[in-house]
Amino acid sequence: MPSPPVKLHVVGDEADHALAGLGPDLLGLLVDRINVGIFTVTADGTVLQWNRFLHAHTRLAPEEVVGRNIYERFPELPREWLERKLRGVFIIKNFAFTSWRQRPYLFKLEEHRPLTGGVAAMRQDCAFIPLVVDGEVRAVSVVIIDVTDTYESTKRLDETLVMLAAQSERDALTGVYNRRKLTEMLDNEAKRALRYHQRFSLLMLDIDHFKKINDTHGHLVGDEAIKHVAKRAVATLRTTDFVARYGGEEFVVFLPGEDATGAALAAERLREAVSQPFTAVGDLQLQLTISLGVTTFRPDAADPKALLGEADHALYESKRNGRNRVTVHALASLPSAVGTEPQD
Repeated sequence: MPSPPVKLHVVGDEADHALAGLGPDLLGLLVDRINVGIFTVTADGTVLQWNRFLHAHTRLAPEEVVGRNIYERFPELPREWLERKLRGVFIIKNFAFTSWRQRPYLFKLEEHRPLTGGVAAMRQDCAFIPLVVDGEVRAVSVVIIDVTDTYESTKRLDETLVMLAAQSERDALTGVYNRRKLTEMLDNEAKRALRYHQRFSLLMLDIDHFKKINDTHGHLVGDEAIKHVAKRAVATLRTTDFVARYGGEEFVVFLPGEDATGAALAAERLREAVSQPFTAVGDLQLQLTISLGVTTFRPDAADPKALLGEADHALYESKRNGRNRVTVHALASLPSAVGTEPQD
């Protein structure tokens, strides 16, 4: 037996009076012409109404949809979710809403923004409106609002925020992490290592005779020297290692899971990699060396500032003993220095 026709009405004496002489066709025209999708279904899923917006975007005319079961006509719909949503409106007799953030779309409608569109399907907000007759919900109208512009603006904003967040923790010259991010990371890692009995090591390094490079070739070449060290560090070390520019020509490397022996070997690999000649600016071939200091996390040296101080002291020893070498802090388990003979 077909469902009884659903009459839409506006509640209120003044509204009833204003619409009394206009007839039901005006409201039907409004529903059909408004620039949102509107369809109406009964509790069993029979479609009672299908407006022009949906006709245009699905290429299905009302006569092809009205009187049909919505789930049979559109088997791609999220049936379980939609039935649950509609059932709640029929039972509670109140409005319901869903956002594109919860479900990107109800109908997968093509997006018609050939120049600026960045999505394949229209993003939709949906409102579920109960149509009550004699105290009972006879049908539910579903209003579909195209919010693709909002989605794209939000997406661009999110991408910008991610980019700004990344920039705020990266060194502008080299692209490795900056000192602020290093400080934040070390504080967290030291707490984690202390609690879970994990280990890690730190390398501190800087470029030997960097002032001479700047004075001889200029600051642009000096910048290229700094970038060369950063590139070699990222390429030589593990992807899990953390490289940060500490300041000027100084870098700090965080080596998770490494003891003093492993850290010293990693430092030696990095020292050798950095010493290979590279093209700085134009045809200028440059060769430089670095000095490194190594220290290892210990329960009695869990303060990040103290660890950085130990690495800095070991680096100073490398400098004092001739540069271009790796020195392990005296409290670690290795001899005080490994590396090549001093070079100036």
